[in-house]
Amino acid sequence: MNRAHISQYINGLLEDISKLSNTLCAMNRTDIERYPENYGLLSTDAALHSELIACKMRHLIYESTNMKKAEYLTSAGVVQGIRVSEEDGVLNIFLPCLVPKRKGRKSSEFLSDPLYFTMNQYADSHTLPKFGHCVVCFSHIYSKERPLSRVRDYDNLELKQMLDVIAAFLMEDDSGLLCDAYNTTEIGDRDCTCISVMGKERFPEWIKERENRLKSISDF
Repeated sequence: MNRAHISQYINGLLEDISKLSNTLCAMNRTDIERYPENYGLLSTDAALHSELIACKMRHLIYESTNMKKAEYLTSAGVVQGIRVSEEDGVLNIFLPCLVPKRKGRKSSEFLSDPLYFTMNQYADSHTLPKFGHCVVCFSHIYSKERPLSRVRDYDNLELKQMLDVIAAFLMEDDSGLLCDAYNTTEIGDRDCTCISVMGKERFPEWIKERENRLKSISDF
């Protein structure tokens, strides 16, 4: 990438940052109690702009420095707080945010790329299960401090890219014949997403344990 192209790219980023700044100012002026829907739209727009800026910055780093993509995205996963753990035959993945809407490739890339390299790093030091028939459970957890109007339809969420990343490490195939997907909406202390992957025989016990532990869980 030559200097002129870098300058053009940075100018584009500055425009994106200016748009984000304007949206944040509008959020700050909006009465959240009187206009919760307006505030919700503004906050979503600001979040998506932030993700877009982060993804553009990543590509600038890859193309204009010696930083390797794997090295950077592994660090990004740590900074984002993505965690992987295994307990009683269930592989758990914690994402410190809600899964983005299906609005654009960059938005989902913000999360899916660090997830891939976090999974890859975990696989270097752990023996991962390879499921034949399995269930993938997406637990979408919304902060109890914010309006319930924020809760979104599952059809509007970018789950496919998350599932593709997980399948690459844990599944023989993510065909519907071998993989069932289950979504639940929960209310918690903060926005986050928990993804649990398990063999089909483990699912009935898992869902019963989760229902007993949570105050709010949607019907299966």
